[in-house]
Amino acid sequence: MTSPLQFAQQPVTALNVKAFHDACLALTTWPQSMLEIADDDVWRWVATNHRNNCLLWDEEDLARRTRASDAEITANKRAIDGYNQARNDATERVDEFLLLSLGLIDPATIGTDQPVSTVNAVARLSSETAGSMMDRMSIMSLKIKAMTAQTVRTDVDETHRSNTAQKLHRLHEQRNDLGACLDELLADSRAGRAYFKVYRQFKMYNDPRFNPVLVAEATAAKAAAQSAQQ
Repeated sequence: MTSPLQFAQQPVTALNVKAFHDACLALTTWPQSMLEIADDDVWRWVATNHRNNCLLWDEEDLARRTRASDAEITANKRAIDGYNQARNDATERVDEFLLLSLGLIDPATIGTDQPVSTVNAVARLSSETAGSMMDRMSIMSLKIKAMTAQTVRTDVDETHRSNTAQKLHRLHEQRNDLGACLDELLADSRAGRAYFKVYRQFKMYNDPRFNPVLVAEATAAKAAAQSAQQ
C-alpha cells in the first residue's frame, strides 16, 4: 500500500492530489487518525480538508437514518456543522500557502479577514480558487470510492452494477477535468497570467456573534441570569 506521505513530499499537482486523496482513503486508520505533517506545509491543510470531508461524509450518512432518535440526529447535525467549518477553514489555509509560494499574496496579511493580493495588473482573476478545486476533488474521491463499491455488490442485479459503472466512469472523467483546470490555474498563476484570492467563508450560522437565533438565546440567558440575581 502506498503511503499518502509519499505524495505529500511532492509539488501540488492534480496527479499528486488525486493520488494523495485515494491513498488516504485506503488507510484503515483514516479518517479517525490525522497524518503527521508539519503545520507550515500546504499538504497538512490538504490532508485536513480531506479528513474533514471524510468525517462529514460519514455524518451525512448517519443523519439520514430513519430509526434514530431525535437526539442522535441532532448530534449528527452538530457534528456536520463542525466538520463543514473545519473543511472550509482548511481550504482557506491551502489557498494561503499556495498564494504565498506563488508570490501572489502579501505575507503580512495572511490570516487576516482581507488578505492582500500582489498580482500582475493584466492577470485574470479566477472565480474559483485552487483550494476550492482540491476540496471538490476530495469529495469526488469519496464519490468514486462509494460508487466503486456499488459496482461489485452481489446483492443487486446486473442492471444496478452496469448503471453504477457508467456513473463511476463519469465521476473519474469529472475529477480528471477538474484536475486539469487546477493544473492550468497553477501554471497560469506562476506565469503571471492568472491569480486567485483567499475567500473567507464567514459561516455566520456557526458564529454566536452573528447567528440571530444564537444572539437571541444569549440575550435571553443573560436577562434570566440578571433576573435571578435581583
